[in-house]
Amino acid sequence: MEKIADIIESIANEKNLELESVKEKVILALTNTAKRIYGQEYDFFVDRKKLNLYQKITVVADNDPRLEENKESFIALRKAKAEAPDVEIGDELTYECSLENLGRTAVNILHKELEYHIQKLLEQTIFEKYKNKVGKIVFGNVVRIDNDENTFIEIDELRAFLPRKNRIKGEKFKIGDVVKAVIKRVYADKGIKMELSRTSPKFLECLLEAEVPEIKDGYVNIIGCARIPGERAKIILKSNGINIDAVGATVGVKGVRINAVSKELHNENIDCIEFSNEPEILIARTLAPAIVNSVRIEDKKAIVSLNSEQKSKAIGKSGINIRLASMLSGYEIELCELKNGQSGHSLSNEEALKNLQDLFKI
Repeated sequence: MEKIADIIESIANEKNLELESVKEKVILALTNTAKRIYGQEYDFFVDRKKLNLYQKITVVADNDPRLEENKESFIALRKAKAEAPDVEIGDELTYECSLENLGRTAVNILHKELEYHIQKLLEQTIFEKYKNKVGKIVFGNVVRIDNDENTFIEIDELRAFLPRKNRIKGEKFKIGDVVKAVIKRVYADKGIKMELSRTSPKFLECLLEAEVPEIKDGYVNIIGCARIPGERAKIILKSNGINIDAVGATVGVKGVRINAVSKELHNENIDCIEFSNEPEILIARTLAPAIVNSVRIEDKKAIVSLNSEQKSKAIGKSGINIRLASMLSGYEIELCELKNGQSGHSLSNEEALKNLQDLFKI
C-alpha cells in the first residue's frame, strides 16, 4: 500500500492524466476489489491521504434485527463496547483491511479493476478533449480506405474517419497522404468515434483563419459562409478597424492568400463579400458578379430587380450563385427582370440614384 502513491503518479504521467482523477479511479478499484473478495454486503472506504483501505461497521442496539440480516455491516452495542468503551448507538467502528494478505487472487482482481477504470478514464479524457475541439481543424495521415471509400485518418490518440459524403467531389486520397479536415462530431459507439468533414463551411472558415493573420487576430471577422463544396463558396467579411480592408486582407496580394485556401479545397472558387448592416445592400453584394438595380424586402423574401443581361450571372452555373446568396442572406431571392428599363416596380430618378449610392456605400 505504501507504493500506491507512486503507482498513481506513474499512471498519471504515462497516460497524461490528471493526478486527482487517477487517484479517484484507484480508490474505486480498491473498494471494488475488497467487495469482490469479502462480499458486496461489506461497507468499505479508502483514506484519501494514506490510501489505506478500511471496513466500516455501524453500532446498533443489542436486539436490532439488522444484526441477523447483515452482521457484516452492523455490530451490537455490547460487543462494540468491549473494543471501544465510549462507543454509542449510531457510531461507526473502522477496521483496516489488507489486500496484501489475500494472495494472488486479490492482486489479480485489483489489476483488472485498475486496468478497466484507468482505460475508462483515458477514454473519457480523450472524448472531452476532442468534444471541445468540434469545429476545429485537424490533420493526420491516411491509414486506411474501405470499400465504401471512407477514409480513416490517424490523429494523435484517435483514428478518425472521413466519410465519402464529407469529401469534396473529385478528391482522391491514398494511404500515407496528409489530410486536413474539420471535426464534425465526436461520439461514443464501442469506443470513441470522430467524424471529419472537408465539405463543411466551418472548414473554409478554419482554413481562412490559418491563412489570414487579420482573421486569426480578430481584426477581420467572418460573419457568414456558404459553400457548394468543390464548386464555389461565398464568405461575408467585416472589418473591426477603419484602416483595415477586410476583403483585401483576406484575398492577399495578387490573391496569394485566397488562392492557397482555394487550392486546399480542390480549386473551389471563393467570393469575398464586404458586410453591410442593410440587408438590401448585403443581398445585392452576395449576388455578385451580377449587378442589380434594386432590392426590396418582403418578410423573408427579397425581390431583386436587374437588367436582363445580368440575370444569368445572378443565377450562376446550375443555379449556384443564387443558391449561395440565399444561403448566406437567409432570404428567398426572387429575380425580377427589367425590360426596356422598367419593371413591375418603377423607380423615379431620385430613387434609382439613391439605390445606386446605397449599393456601393460601405
